[in-house]
Amino acid sequence: MTATLDFTTLNPEQLRAVEHDQGPLLVFAGAGSGKTRVITYRIARLILSGVPSYRILAVTFTNKAAKEMKERVEALIGPERTKSMWIGTFHSLCAKMLRIDGHAIGIASSFVIYDDQDQISLIKNLMKQKDIDDKAIQPRAILSEISKAKEKLLTPEQFSSHASNYFERIAADLYKSYNQKLHQSNALDFDDILYYCVRLLEQSETVRTKYQDKFLHVLVDEYQDVNFSQFRIVQLLAEKHKNIVVVGDDDQSIYAWRGADVSLILKFGVDYDNASVIKLEQNYRSTSRILAAANEVIRANPGRSGKSLWTENNPGTQVTVTRAGTEQDEAAMVADAVLKDVQKGRRSYSDFAILYRTNAQSRVIEESFLTSRIPHILIGGQRFYERKEIKDMVAYLRLVLNPMDDVSFRRVINTPPRGIGPGAIETADKFVTKYGGSLLQAVETQDVQADLSKKAMSSVRAFINALEMAKAAGEAANGRVTPMLKSLFTYTGYLDALRSDNSEEAKGRIENLQELLNVTGEFDFTQEEPSLGGFLESTALISDTDSLNQSGNAVTLMTIHSAKGLEFPVVFVIGMEEGVFPHSRSLQSDSEIAEERRLAYVAMTRAQQELHITHASRRSLYGTPNFNQRSRFLDDLEQESLATLTDALHAMPAGSYSPYQDRDRSYSSLSKGIRAGATSSESIASNISSKPKPPSWKPPFEVGQRVRHPKFGTGVVIACSPITDDAEVTVVFPGVIGVKKLIQKLAKLEAVL
Repeated sequence: MTATLDFTTLNPEQLRAVEHDQGPLLVFAGAGSGKTRVITYRIARLILSGVPSYRILAVTFTNKAAKEMKERVEALIGPERTKSMWIGTFHSLCAKMLRIDGHAIGIASSFVIYDDQDQISLIKNLMKQKDIDDKAIQPRAILSEISKAKEKLLTPEQFSSHASNYFERIAADLYKSYNQKLHQSNALDFDDILYYCVRLLEQSETVRTKYQDKFLHVLVDEYQDVNFSQFRIVQLLAEKHKNIVVVGDDDQSIYAWRGADVSLILKFGVDYDNASVIKLEQNYRSTSRILAAANEVIRANPGRSGKSLWTENNPGTQVTVTRAGTEQDEAAMVADAVLKDVQKGRRSYSDFAILYRTNAQSRVIEESFLTSRIPHILIGGQRFYERKEIKDMVAYLRLVLNPMDDVSFRRVINTPPRGIGPGAIETADKFVTKYGGSLLQAVETQDVQADLSKKAMSSVRAFINALEMAKAAGEAANGRVTPMLKSLFTYTGYLDALRSDNSEEAKGRIENLQELLNVTGEFDFTQEEPSLGGFLESTALISDTDSLNQSGNAVTLMTIHSAKGLEFPVVFVIGMEEGVFPHSRSLQSDSEIAEERRLAYVAMTRAQQELHITHASRRSLYGTPNFNQRSRFLDDLEQESLATLTDALHAMPAGSYSPYQDRDRSYSSLSKGIRAGATSSESIASNISSKPKPPSWKPPFEVGQRVRHPKFGTGVVIACSPITDDAEVTVVFPGVIGVKKLIQKLAKLEAVL
């Protein structure tokens, strides 16, 4: 049976890309513009026009994307026609080539692939052999340097010749030994798969000719995410026929931190001087208002390809930009908005996604959702209280409170690594078996310490001292938890160990620990009699997952990086403030600010029907409250076309007043006061209250104002709306009380000055 393709579903630009005949082609595919449809239709058309499927190579970045691409081609022309097509990720396809032809450069087909833990273990052993202290120089930092070198296709000798400081010289020496050990073990690491594929194609003319002849057509998805080694692989494979089609969007290049080079897609026309260029600018995902806002943000990026998304979709609701008082207010506001939509029957929980710049931001949202009993799932990371660094520090705190906690002792006695091995713990175990007590009590005895090596004994004493210093810090601070936690950060060496590890993972762990300081700071501030026992009990309860819905009807929480390629009916982008988004690490670099702006564009274009952006006047960062200006990216938006979250949720009568109105207009005066040094609560309150109020209705309380309820205690106002002869005041209270809607005449709320 002869299959035919229905091209009527393609727009003119998509059809041009599908029907492109010979030579290089660059397809700039904007967000939601149907790039996967273009690739799959093009593959199907090539096969139906007589190109054997084995002569087509299609490359993408994830196994999921490769699987989807293959299934969609099969749906168009049937599985029989696609059996021998090469389609997969760079790593899977390169591994396949190495298994078939790697012997040409000395790689046996039976090679094994080392994962992350295998690599760490190997580096640690090599450092031990070379008498390099793995606490002074972190193994993961060494691996990061080796990975960057392989990505740039540098041999150990080339890397060594460029080493300019002590650390780089150590890394160069270990790179050479590491490669030798991999070769002896017939093993490759993840970077080697690409590195040796390039070497295979460059060094073996027979193999290079074989694959260049074989692949008449090469198609690459997400080309904006390629690094140098991937670029070189594509270049070598397509060198003979030059029938290369790459699809991507420079506006969505957000992975520079892992080697992606956005300049490669922008200079495609230089690498292939006769390249055709097609732009896919019609968006099928989002409303026109969402696209207009996204276009306004990305347009400010220099050096991008000129394009502007448009859509035939309806205008939809207005994009909202709303300022909250604090991150807790922000989280309660988002939770309230989700609940309202679900309770009204307008939405299901699964329609919502909450996007944020860093994983650490999820903690406040998670707690608010648990308090409000909103089912949610966390993507791209563990739940806050289940993350390793958080569990480690909570274990330390448990030991400070309870020296009998052997589970916590085993978890942290050698975390970070301090030379206390299994032998030392076995000695303590034997002492406990003979005399009773706990492991901590055992290692405190002279009998156990006398049986330890000199290094282990010194480390055990330092460990015991760290716990004692933390306990003393708490006692001196009348039971407050934050001083204990800061003391543990210092005296356990935990924070220093992460700081010396220059990897992105370590930086993320540090941010999570800083967020834990925000948790303890909030606890110390809101509790009349803060105590370590009370804090540990509260964290145990808040991490309970009983309220999570396993049916799939749940709000999705994820970082923006994790959200790339996904879409949701309703998207909240939270934390749009300077130092948060754009991230503080990017503020001194124009190129990194440009990437942060692309990240904002990706976040906004995940939304199909509604886009809500929030920022806070005050947010706790690094354990202390900060008064951040709103994100520079919001300044690019047309303010007249925006609404606020309250406006979007509550249709107000004509002439009525919502306390969320004019928030962004009043923000400029607020930020001026802050920049001038007016950072006290009184100064901020005066700035907020200075905005004009219409004579039709005067709210009894301002958003962000603290109020006292006779039963619920002290809370913070997050909304205030008029009703007949009264006001409905929405207040978030600490702990299990959560968000309450109150009628002022009945509640008799009092302002807390």
